[in-house]
Amino acid sequence: MTTAPPRPGPVLDGWQRLSDTVRQTERTLSALPAPADRTAAQRAAADAVKNRARAERAGFLDAHADAVYDRLTDGRARELRIGELVEAAATAYPGLVPAKSLLARERDRRQADKEGHEIDQGIFLRAVLRSPVAGPHLLAAMLRPTDRALALLPEFRRTGVVRTTAVRLERRDGVARLTLCRDDRLNAEDDQQVDDMETAVDLALLDPEVRVGLVRGGEMSHPRYRGRRVFSAGINLKNLSSGDISLVDFLLRRELGYLHKLVRGIRTENPAAWHTPYTEKPWVAAVDGFAIGGGAQLLLVFDHVLAASDAYLSLPAAKEGIIPGVANFRLGRYVGPRLSRQIVLEGRRIRAAEPAARLLVDEVVEPEELDAAVERSLARFDGDAVLANRHMLNLADEPADAFRAYMAEFALQQALRLYGADVIDKVGRFAAGSS
Repeated sequence: MTTAPPRPGPVLDGWQRLSDTVRQTERTLSALPAPADRTAAQRAAADAVKNRARAERAGFLDAHADAVYDRLTDGRARELRIGELVEAAATAYPGLVPAKSLLARERDRRQADKEGHEIDQGIFLRAVLRSPVAGPHLLAAMLRPTDRALALLPEFRRTGVVRTTAVRLERRDGVARLTLCRDDRLNAEDDQQVDDMETAVDLALLDPEVRVGLVRGGEMSHPRYRGRRVFSAGINLKNLSSGDISLVDFLLRRELGYLHKLVRGIRTENPAAWHTPYTEKPWVAAVDGFAIGGGAQLLLVFDHVLAASDAYLSLPAAKEGIIPGVANFRLGRYVGPRLSRQIVLEGRRIRAAEPAARLLVDEVVEPEELDAAVERSLARFDGDAVLANRHMLNLADEPADAFRAYMAEFALQQALRLYGADVIDKVGRFAAGSS
């Protein structure tokens, strides 16, 4: 979405110095070969100028995050989603974050051939989310239903069916059934999947005929799992290696968008709902096959999780080199600090049939019994008292300010991980081996 340009604002202390540093950095980088072709000395020179500019950005935003955010949002009169916000910042404060045109040019490059401009977005978003003024405003904007969902809502309410590239959504008997249907890639996650999932979650929450939601993987056409249901293989590492996984449109939109909506609900303007700005519903997940990485992260926001006895869960963050979303924030309350470290830091795989799985999964049944067990659980979660109590449980388990503080640091740390030499090497080898 193209946003209106921000209104002119006062020149902030330190802005001229930062602008000069950014221009010097750009001159230095333009004189060097592409990142993958640089010598060790050239890489060191590039890192030195980039780090100097990043330190200037961080210092400037430490002092002026609220003033910058207020200018971009007209004193918080406008609600901008993160993609719109970084685009507005690039226009109002050139060099503070990368321009849209610069990111578009880099989008066609492999991860190894990029300069890491998304790290500058991470610096900016960390400062915004840290702020007790700007941060809650941004989180609230991200809980609004998307324009795409609002456009599709009349069709969904009329037919009870919406099909997108990655998700099939059907309403039957008051249940919104979201089926992950990237059958050729084991429901691996990418930008398209995030967009389709947020659209589907919005529609389920907007439709008054829906009382409870279900997420389950569909049948695969992938040769190894043909005809079998699979929940999710997590992030698409081939897309990460090719440079097609973005910080804002995938990694941050995923957490602040549909995953957060599964927890909090969506914000709507409904005068009759004077007691809360949110519309929320209970959610059930059913795991066939496996829930790896992002798939396992997703389970941590559901009210009830079922799994086939031959399924397994894992968070291979150490293997991939990135941070497993908000799992580091949520996992400990389910399994405790020791097991959460084994899962995240050591890559321990949890099989549904072992005792430890009961800390993550509510019901484990034989594969042929999963369909019936899912229907029984959906019936149990259809009730007004369920809504009130899930609201209070989520408020206690995941306070808004604690979530915001985690996401502030995650915005920067995940950006840094995306461009870590170890990550680029690992995903490059994975992509080469799976070609």
